[in-house]
Amino acid sequence: MPRSIASLRRLSIAILALVMVDAALGSSGARAAEEAPIVGTRRALSIVDWLDWERASDVQISPDGRWIVYTRLSIDKYNDRWRRSLWILAPGRGRHEELVAGTGARWSPDGSLIAYIGADADDTERGTEIFVRRMDDSATTTQVTHGADHPRNLAWSPDGRFLAFRARVPREDERQAILPVPGRPADAKWTPEPDVIDRLHYRVDRVGRVRWYTHLFVVPVDGGTPRDLTPGPYDVGARAVGAIDIGSTPEWTPDGRQIVFTGMIPDKEGSEPDPFISHIYMVRLADGKIRRITSTPGFWVRPKVSPDGKLIAYAGFQAGTENYLPRELRVVDVATGRERILLSNLADDAQDLFWDSSGRGIYFTMNHAGRTDLFHVTLDGKLTQLTEGMHRLRIQSMAQNGRAAGVITAPEITRNVALVKISRRKKATVSQLTDLNRDILAGVELGRIREFWADSTEGARIQGWMITPPGFDPDKHYPMLLSIHGGPWSMYGVDFNFLFQAWAARGYVVVYSNPRGSTGYGPDFAMAINGRYPGKRDFADLMAAVDKAIALGPIDANRLFVTGCSGGGVLTSWVVAHTNRFRAAAALCPVEEWISFAGRTDIVAWAHRMFRKPFWEDPSDWIAHSPLLHVGNVQTPTLLMTGDRDLRTPLGEAESFYAALKMRGIPTRLVVMRREWHGTTSRPSNLLRTILYLDDWFARFDPARKGAKTKAAPGTEHKQGG
Repeated sequence: MPRSIASLRRLSIAILALVMVDAALGSSGARAAEEAPIVGTRRALSIVDWLDWERASDVQISPDGRWIVYTRLSIDKYNDRWRRSLWILAPGRGRHEELVAGTGARWSPDGSLIAYIGADADDTERGTEIFVRRMDDSATTTQVTHGADHPRNLAWSPDGRFLAFRARVPREDERQAILPVPGRPADAKWTPEPDVIDRLHYRVDRVGRVRWYTHLFVVPVDGGTPRDLTPGPYDVGARAVGAIDIGSTPEWTPDGRQIVFTGMIPDKEGSEPDPFISHIYMVRLADGKIRRITSTPGFWVRPKVSPDGKLIAYAGFQAGTENYLPRELRVVDVATGRERILLSNLADDAQDLFWDSSGRGIYFTMNHAGRTDLFHVTLDGKLTQLTEGMHRLRIQSMAQNGRAAGVITAPEITRNVALVKISRRKKATVSQLTDLNRDILAGVELGRIREFWADSTEGARIQGWMITPPGFDPDKHYPMLLSIHGGPWSMYGVDFNFLFQAWAARGYVVVYSNPRGSTGYGPDFAMAINGRYPGKRDFADLMAAVDKAIALGPIDANRLFVTGCSGGGVLTSWVVAHTNRFRAAAALCPVEEWISFAGRTDIVAWAHRMFRKPFWEDPSDWIAHSPLLHVGNVQTPTLLMTGDRDLRTPLGEAESFYAALKMRGIPTRLVVMRREWHGTTSRPSNLLRTILYLDDWFARFDPARKGAKTKAAPGTEHKQGG
């Protein structure tokens, strides 16, 4: 049989298997996935549409502003994963085509070349390498590295002769067989020696055991042996709470003699770095001498060197004992080390830093009130918002003419390439250059989004949104699905959300909000849950959002459902332990008991700062805010779902809550997602499964759905929101 026909047959079988999950679960009246309802002359979104979905990321504009190269993500249906390829477009000139499989492209200073990360030409199974491609008609491509371990974060030297990048090197302190057992016979097949662990953060979600450091390298563009500029037992690149590599692109000084980077070099050899500290460093290429530029203890990231090389802009927060601290934007004088705070108490992190051409101001993007916009701040602290609208805009590169390129998304705009024209006299103009999912959404009616604000306790105002189903009929009453975001220090916003649209297409009014603890509203709002999460405040805010949504729209108050993942899973478990108003719930990748979580997660240091006193001194807060300790109050049928590889909120957390519900006779189900780390949707097929399994669960307890149980659902009364 020809391979193409065989592949299509395998795909058809795979899709059919997913569509039939409802039947395998017991049907319960859940709508089959392939049956996208017709709304007038248009159809609603189907979950199968996900298999053809595409996204734009890492958008890089050429130095002269004439070309844009970006990474385009699409789903490999046959291997159940995302594929990445580089595409090029010419704004206003029509050209838009695929260049090569790869990611992480960066233009050379003269715009004649791009460097990118691609599969090793000699061994595609082994890993990735750095390539350089000519951007003329010859398209000559050269493999620059051979044997680099996971190279990333490419940066060209100002003269275009060298590339800096980060890559892995084996840890010399990985120890095994330090006490070999004597008497082993020749050729004996003994159990391997144990791993000996003496580090606090020794594993990371989506990675597993960490057996390497990440160092800074430089390599000639025409090939050669990469030179390790930071040899030693430490990492280059900030590590959030000691474990999560948040990335760090090296920054060359204008003279090409030094490179600026972030990280934490321990003061004492052999000691572990403070997981809440990251500094800005500079390494001199001539002799490898490293100098620390920042002096204030804090978590400092995203350094950007000014055009004259005299200043470095950077973002972050000062050291403190809380898990969320006020965000700042700073500059430091390279010669003197004098630090200045340009902006403090920001709504959220300052991201995407770029100096303006004069060197007297900095562009950056920031999340605020559900949106993400471009801002400019002068060196004397004058702040200007340059874009405004119902969108989320990230700037990822800037040309010499001041034009910027990045990614934009909005309620009805999927993640696409954007061009931003910046003027000092007026607001910047934003143009969407691609429409990657136009073919899928043609003829599709999406759910409509409506923003609202709700009044909560202590005078808090809570921003939220509701998405009504396609073909919305104001004379009908719909079931409501409350979705709670994770973090907890993160933010829902106005970006296009496939999951929410898929839920709306299945007939739910989807409600989501930013309770206290969310970012985007300033430090006081975000820090309101420090040492008290989950608790009265976030619970009250979520219920206020639900009440406001019911007051605004035709929602059936007897058909309410709730779900969330990670921090949203925590709050879902907390919600059902403090109110019976929901018919059914689904807590995805939750934390259920803080003491056990603190020792099992990959973010150990962060977890041990959840409450003001360690549990061995005073466990009262750890117990009071653990959903598991309130499981005796739960009457709501609750499904638990976690990935089998999850190291952030390990499976045992969900298992504990599930077992307790089983012991109490509360309807429950445990779903273990295969090949998933933290979250349940990184594998394309698992996103479909997440929707199907949750919809089936909700249908079982929905009195209006065919096949739903006739047993009366729990009442709608509130319990005390402790």
